[in-house]
Amino acid sequence: MTVTTESTSDLVAEPMRSRRNHWNNQVRRHAFMTPDRTAVTYLDTAITWRELDERSRAFAAALHRRGVRFGDRVLMALLNRTEYIEAVLGANLIGAIPVPVNIRMSPAEVAYLVTDSGARVIVTEKLLAPVAEAVRTSTGAIDTTIVVDGGDGGTHLDYETLVAEDPTDLPEIDVPEDTVAVIMYTSGTTGKPKGAMLTHTNLQAQAVTTISASQGSTDDDVASVVPPIFHIAGLAAFAPVFYRGIRSVIHPLGAFDPEAMLDTLEREGTTSVFMVPAQWQAVCAAQQARPRDLKLRTISWGAAPASDTVLNAMNENFPAALNMTAFGQTEMSPVTCILEGKDALRKIGSIGKVVPAVTARIVDPMMNDVKPGEVGEIVYRGPNMMKGYWQNPQATADAFRGGWFHSGDLVRQDDEGFLYVVDRAKDMIISGGENIYCAEVENVLYGHPKIAEAAIIGRADDRWGEVPVGIVVLADGVDDLTLAELEPYLNENLARFKHPKDLVILDELPRNAGGKVVKPRLREAYGSKDAGLAD
Repeated sequence: MTVTTESTSDLVAEPMRSRRNHWNNQVRRHAFMTPDRTAVTYLDTAITWRELDERSRAFAAALHRRGVRFGDRVLMALLNRTEYIEAVLGANLIGAIPVPVNIRMSPAEVAYLVTDSGARVIVTEKLLAPVAEAVRTSTGAIDTTIVVDGGDGGTHLDYETLVAEDPTDLPEIDVPEDTVAVIMYTSGTTGKPKGAMLTHTNLQAQAVTTISASQGSTDDDVASVVPPIFHIAGLAAFAPVFYRGIRSVIHPLGAFDPEAMLDTLEREGTTSVFMVPAQWQAVCAAQQARPRDLKLRTISWGAAPASDTVLNAMNENFPAALNMTAFGQTEMSPVTCILEGKDALRKIGSIGKVVPAVTARIVDPMMNDVKPGEVGEIVYRGPNMMKGYWQNPQATADAFRGGWFHSGDLVRQDDEGFLYVVDRAKDMIISGGENIYCAEVENVLYGHPKIAEAAIIGRADDRWGEVPVGIVVLADGVDDLTLAELEPYLNENLARFKHPKDLVILDELPRNAGGKVVKPRLREAYGSKDAGLAD
């Protein structure tokens, strides 16, 4: 029998494509090897690895049939749900680039992402469809709107109808590892969001980093995904899950309910979970009030600073679990440093050590290495470092000046190599020639029993140049707090020049979707000279 050249090419191409190290091939591997094992659980539904592979491939075929090609951007405006992951995998299968959208953004902010990314397709759901429609109308850029929970058959296509179409016309497209897998827009806490281009190599580096730090993982592990999937902490959480083939539990978005969270962790048999410090604070209080029988082996936090009070509460309420700190940023896919569970107690407050494969330096503004114990900016190189900012060569050049990625994080290193975040470079206050690191003052404020949340900003001052201002949320049952009342506590814990010179009490701190306090909003409201100082 004679084999045609075309057939031979196809036979050779398939194993070549299967060598690619990205999450599409990993999902397909589990679809072959353990097809009937549950891959993803969301609320009362579950899908197997075979179903996840088939549905993502069907969606990929539907996108390609409607003109989406290699390198095209597909906007994802969705809440946490299984279809989010299917859609990301489907887009990646044909080399298209998902662009996750923070669903809390206004239509104008989403319109900026559409214009900047050049996306012409948006995947959304009924709850968010009005925003998507407003963006489509205002930009004139969106050609196709796909709604996961029911389209109208006209301008909005129904996701399930697309997935039910015959996928046999899906072309087998080779997607190299250096292909951009996702454009993650930064939170915009310091200006217009920038699109960090993360490749498949970046995400696989994240998978290896997380797996290597898990310390004794098993096949029966269950990973709960709590952060928004549109945030890097949520989306990147699937990299190690797909690599290992374990079950993930997607938690719905909405008002955070620590009681419901603990009930879900117990019901699903979750063994590992990541949450931001504010969530851990609430969960610890709920667990202490009504303990659940949990299987947690790894608990981790990041995305925002955690006070010593919160970290101690985590250790006290979940003593059998490894308490790990995951530190990093979107541009690094995101984890750069991990404090392993074995060091959590003796190095409390540290972000740990730089992860394998990442190279880091601590430098001064002239790119000179600082001495151990001195404060400097941490800069990185490594396989998890983004490709650059989408269509923003100047921002890319600024970020990579000197040949290293500049994090903007000020850190110091102890004599054992453990790192401690002192502050964000842009958050440091210089008062009368003295450097005041906001994170240090915030950590002290968090330790006061009447304070639930705290943020420090600088306010212009004629005499000192800048002075620190404390902005706090009071603990439950506390009606008022004054600087005079705080003073004895501050005197015990801080040099006087670091004391807040004003105290602002809010019902809640403004936070972005990742849990980070949006300090520009606080500075705008309370950072001017005429905002008034306490006596």
